[in-house]
Amino acid sequence: MKALVYTGPKNLEIRDVADALPREGEVVIRVESVGICGSDMHAYLGHDERRPAPLILGHEAAGTVVSGPQKGRRVTVNPLVTCMRCEACRSGRENLCTSRQIISMPPREGAFAQFVCMPERNLVTVPDTIPVSKAALAEPIACGWHAVKKGRQSLATDLAKSRVLIIGGGAIGVGAALAAMAQGAIEITVVEPNAPRREFLAARVHLNAVSAEDLKPDVLFDMVIDAVGYAATRADASRRARPGGVIVHIGLGQAEGGLDIRRMTLQEITFIGTYTYAMADFNETAQAIFDGRLGTLDWVEERPLEDGAAAFASLLAGEVSAPKIILRPHHQ
Repeated sequence: MKALVYTGPKNLEIRDVADALPREGEVVIRVESVGICGSDMHAYLGHDERRPAPLILGHEAAGTVVSGPQKGRRVTVNPLVTCMRCEACRSGRENLCTSRQIISMPPREGAFAQFVCMPERNLVTVPDTIPVSKAALAEPIACGWHAVKKGRQSLATDLAKSRVLIIGGGAIGVGAALAAMAQGAIEITVVEPNAPRREFLAARVHLNAVSAEDLKPDVLFDMVIDAVGYAATRADASRRARPGGVIVHIGLGQAEGGLDIRRMTLQEITFIGTYTYAMADFNETAQAIFDGRLGTLDWVEERPLEDGAAAFASLLAGEVSAPKIILRPHHQ
């Protein structure tokens, strides 16, 4: 099969690779849409030691089952493979499974390929009325869905009465904003430094997208979601959370720095780290896509998988206004 292979920092190549072979309990999926994630970009830059070259990246996938009795089933893929036996899995917190694996990280190859293998339990059926390009957004939006749910548990007020700030207007930030809206938030602000993307978010996603400089210094928020994860964005989150507020941290951009621990302590600001999603979160997100509660989801840019290397270069250069690029593998 053909695959887009990460071969070293800033280098991706279309190669012929071995066909995807399912393990016991798994099926083969013909990948029809797969999104480029920020973690793929980190790997592409050589910043993720968990993803050594050569490796097939990509974990935001949707397509059609082509093996076994469910052949022909249209699915979106939960890429997080867990044991389903440990305490975390049994309590519905599969994302904390001690033996968790995710496609695009050894030992599992990713979905920037014509085919990928997944356990049947990781698949959600996609209605015929939903394009696979939208179904592939279940994975990145589920991260925001999970984050909003965790934040709601610590809010002193109802989400509908809370002011929500999202730091970062990429797919994770946009997904968090849409998830917050679907879960009841009314007043949502997205901070995005890239002016063309702010314009895109305002026009196509109908979000209140501003630059950090546009926010007055005394404007504070009940919930702040950092969808970037750099020292500078954590510093912004520390400043913008109101006394008794909540910071929810999704971004994995940088490991250290930024938090104002003294202010967070004196003002009793709750900090919550969130990683991916539980299986219930993924299923709820997929259903919200199918029900239309997350909007039209027409804010993606689609490109052939063969143009994947150029797509990564465009993202790195800041030339992409859309929050998400979807790659489409070619099938004969």
